[in-house]
Amino acid sequence: MSDMNSLLEPGMIVRHPTRPDWGDGQVQSNISGIVTVMFQHEGKVVIDGSKIDLVPVF
Repeated sequence: MSDMNSLLEPGMIVRHPTRPDWGDGQVQSNISGIVTVMFQHEGKVVIDGSKIDLVPVF
């Protein structure tokens, strides 16, 4: 898992690096590198943090 994904906590806002059409997403959970995110336009997505580096939105 990337260092960045290990810092993701519930409530944080992120974007998927290759799916900008999904919009901003709110992290629901981050358990052992498996990140569940609720995206504006895609709904709930479970992401393997070792394969995808989510981009925090500040």
